[in-house]
Amino acid sequence: MIKLSKSCIDSKEKEAVLRVLNDEYLGMGDSVKKFEEKLSLYLSNNVSCVSSGTAALQLALEACGIKRNDEILVQSLTYVASFQAISATGAIPVACDIDDKSLTICLKDAKKKLSNKTKAIMPVHYSGGVGNLSSIYKFAKKNNLRVIEDAAHAFGTEYNSKKVGSFGDIICFSFDGIKNITSGEGGCVVSSNQEVINYVNDSRLLGIEKDSEKRYLSERSWSFNVKNQGWRYHMSNLNAAIGLEQLKKVNKFFKIRKSLAKRYDANFLKSKYISSISRNYDEVVPHIYPLRIMKKFNREELRSYLLKKNIQTGLHYQPNHFLDKFFKKKLTLPVTERIFNQIITLPLHPDLNLKDIDYISKTLKDVLKEI
Repeated sequence: MIKLSKSCIDSKEKEAVLRVLNDEYLGMGDSVKKFEEKLSLYLSNNVSCVSSGTAALQLALEACGIKRNDEILVQSLTYVASFQAISATGAIPVACDIDDKSLTICLKDAKKKLSNKTKAIMPVHYSGGVGNLSSIYKFAKKNNLRVIEDAAHAFGTEYNSKKVGSFGDIICFSFDGIKNITSGEGGCVVSSNQEVINYVNDSRLLGIEKDSEKRYLSERSWSFNVKNQGWRYHMSNLNAAIGLEQLKKVNKFFKIRKSLAKRYDANFLKSKYISSISRNYDEVVPHIYPLRIMKKFNREELRSYLLKKNIQTGLHYQPNHFLDKFFKKKLTLPVTERIFNQIITLPLHPDLNLKDIDYISKTLKDVLKEI
């Protein structure tokens, strides 16, 4: 079976986890501090590691003072985590349409939904691409909005020759099991604003002030103060140990991901029925490989056929404005809905090779000629 995605680990990660187990200190400690330091060097920015990408988004919003009934602009075509992170603060996610080519937030639609309650915009770096990030920041500056980048898909991606995470307001990454690098579970908040990082450092440990400094030393605070709502969102040494080993492999992983995506693009270039998503893979490190089927088709039948050929596929993503929790009344986003009905995601991870990509491509093209 050719898996859609998977954790790509070897003996190095297993040995690192075993060292933590042998130390018998599994919670947040010196491994987390080391992982943060390595990430800071890689991104040339300040980093606070947390338990997930979703936790990173929530804490980033809270660090900006986002509160109940504030509105956050975000594209509907994203994993529900983006919306849940917003609603966890009491704020309201305002679903926006997407750009037809990049599948990132449509700024024209976002401008229409701007209100006096809008406090931030959350651009989602869908499949590793960032869209027109410069225009988003200009729009935010003009309207006094914070920018919280959902960069869960974009670790390693560059924009204008700068790594995503090395510039901007607040950037949130995910390190779950199938991301560009993994820590098993985890994420981080990145910002040049030290106040934001300080807030996240405390909030991830139940709001206990300066408890991070104690945890790094495998200690804990016994006498302390709490001023803000906190959560148990810290990263563990076990997760950080995996992340440290993965970070050593970024050049290898990113080279493979880019190579596989370029091969897909080349294989589908002259296809009558397949449209690849526009990405410059010299800059973009792709997390997933979605494409659009440009003919009438039954998606579940197509996915079942491919599965019989030992090819797993995915669907990234069901639009959030279809979900009852967020939208009780009907909302129409024409580009999102049209593209959602065309999308299918093909396997992409560093344990694949070009032969696998050619087999997947040929199988898809052959079946599309018949249906």
